[in-house]
Amino acid sequence: MKQNLLDFDAAGLTAWFAGMGEKPFRAKQVLRWLHQFGEDDFERMSDVAKSLRARLAEISEVRLPQVLRDSTAADGTRKWLLDVGNGNAVECVFIPEENRGTLCISTQAGCALECAFCSTGRQGFNRNLTTGEIIGQLWWAKKTLGDFRDSGCGQAPRRIAETDFSTDRIISNVVLMGMGEPLANFENVAAALHLMLDDNAYGLSRRRVTVSTSGILPGMDRLRDECPVALAVSLHAPNDALRDRLVPINRKYPLAELMATCRRYLDKAPRDFITFEYVMLDDVNDSEEHARELVRLVRDVPCKFNLIPFNPFQDSGFKRSPSLRVRRFAEILMQAHIVTTTRKTRGEDIDAACGQLAGQVRDRTQRRVKRTITIAETTS
Repeated sequence: MKQNLLDFDAAGLTAWFAGMGEKPFRAKQVLRWLHQFGEDDFERMSDVAKSLRARLAEISEVRLPQVLRDSTAADGTRKWLLDVGNGNAVECVFIPEENRGTLCISTQAGCALECAFCSTGRQGFNRNLTTGEIIGQLWWAKKTLGDFRDSGCGQAPRRIAETDFSTDRIISNVVLMGMGEPLANFENVAAALHLMLDDNAYGLSRRRVTVSTSGILPGMDRLRDECPVALAVSLHAPNDALRDRLVPINRKYPLAELMATCRRYLDKAPRDFITFEYVMLDDVNDSEEHARELVRLVRDVPCKFNLIPFNPFQDSGFKRSPSLRVRRFAEILMQAHIVTTTRKTRGEDIDAACGQLAGQVRDRTQRRVKRTITIAETTS
């Protein structure tokens, strides 16, 4: 099989070209054509030597996930179902807003963490996505939305800084909040992040790229040291007893350790706060006392809260918290001087809202654990 050039970040592509006897500047040329212009035809890479273009066509390719379905919601949210082989597909979602365009990217086919309220977790886990399959979602979305730069008359692409075109991007922000746990696929995710941040590729600011994690602490420390971007933590409960049931990874990495890791992350984070995501589940984690517990839990962690109305899916066993209760919950947090927002539900009519992404995943883990968590059992 030919080498997929989307699997390389700058360092990997430079090393691959060096193995061919090529100088480092060739890697930069090809990187720009791939990720600034969205060019997948080597013959059109006009400043690359003709002999090298021919060699690249022989031994390499730009291999993208194939689109199985393209859906647009009434609110403009757009979801792509992408084939990643062996009967598996993942989903990525573009969310247009007045002052930004956010692309939500998947990092695994399925998810092994089994969060009780998440549709993806119900599908089981097959495998990690490759770097090319992760960055390919951004590549495809930019191509489809017309967000790549125009090469114009065969001119070679130049190095681009964030300030050059941040205001006219269609996709201005990327969040790794789709299917899967990003930090359980660290190597491939890190390479994709390097491409997103590289000025010879997508040139995004660290502040505009967010990794969401359920709390894999060693991965959070590695991310801080190797590629610190904005961090969102899926919290969803104010105490260990409840979080053990809702977010099972908490049994391995409990809340006290998670808070300590969040404080460490802030040493190198591009933002001076951690975002805590908190899905609001009716009569489960949404009481006033739960809110007061949260205030005590995060008192030493500079943070903001993003409250997420639960997005229903078949046989979830949960219901969305009433809006008045969500509002009171938010008030308690804000009275403690914690910045708190309530996420607007987007793309619900095409199952593109938070927690609804499921794709088409064949569970090869042979997991047969029955979910017996009920609303009564998850109430602390």
